[in-house]
Amino acid sequence: MFAIFQTGGKQYKVQQGEKIYVEKLDLEVGAKIKFDEVIMVEGKIGTPFVKGASIEASVVKNGKQRKIHIIKFKSKKHHMKRQGHRQPYTQLVIDAINVK
Repeated sequence: MFAIFQTGGKQYKVQQGEKIYVEKLDLEVGAKIKFDEVIMVEGKIGTPFVKGASIEASVVKNGKQRKIHIIKFKSKKHHMKRQGHRQPYTQLVIDAINVK
């Protein structure tokens, strides 16, 4: 059984026992979290969410993704700006998908 839920402005398709990376959540490692914004589960499509459905997950780790480099260049002016960015994330493991 799979479900689709949203968090951090993004949607994720998950199954029980799966590990996923989501936008950073302010939770410690080992903490439990419950997502109620389930968009689809067992073929049921919500309007906008499925009533009585939830997803339970545990935090595995918090970290940052690999660095990406941004370069802005203006031709003929000999002006260049370099910048780097590392997006913070939270890794979750899906414990249960509940449907009433």
